[in-house]
Amino acid sequence: MIRSCSDADVDAIYAIINDAAQAYRGIIPADRWHEPYMPREELRGEIGAGVAFLGYEGDGDGELVGVMGAQPIKDVTLIRHAYVRTTLRRRGVGAALLRECLARTDRPVLIGTWAAAIWAISFSEKHGFAVIDGDEKNRLLKTYWSIPERQVETSVVLADPRWFQRP
Repeated sequence: MIRSCSDADVDAIYAIINDAAQAYRGIIPADRWHEPYMPREELRGEIGAGVAFLGYEGDGDGELVGVMGAQPIKDVTLIRHAYVRTTLRRRGVGAALLRECLARTDRPVLIGTWAAAIWAISFSEKHGFAVIDGDEKNRLLKTYWSIPERQVETSVVLADPRWFQRP
């Protein structure tokens, strides 16, 4: 079951993000990795900045096993912090969360991820997103995200079909 997350879910969101983000260890630039990958204060800051998380409950017991955030910014919706517990990957959790996030917005959707996270890029492409390269990628990251220049250099942006159908 997919549901909107609340303040009561912050500890579960924190645990899922930091479990799943272990996949980035040794993959993303060493100067961008830290432990924990997302501290609680940063997570609370993201929620305060408008990232609304959806959670996927496993086995009907109410325990979250995956999360995905959506953040409306200007004229788009950003997919932010999409993570599934390491032990439950490749079982459709991420796909279900992405479908639900897409269904809840009528805006074009952008996803930013690390350029070295080939699995995340492939996942997004499998679900209809296309990579935006070069100067346009840099412009989008600087327009819609608040990230350091080093992260801009080492990231990619993917867009859904609505992005490419804009007037």
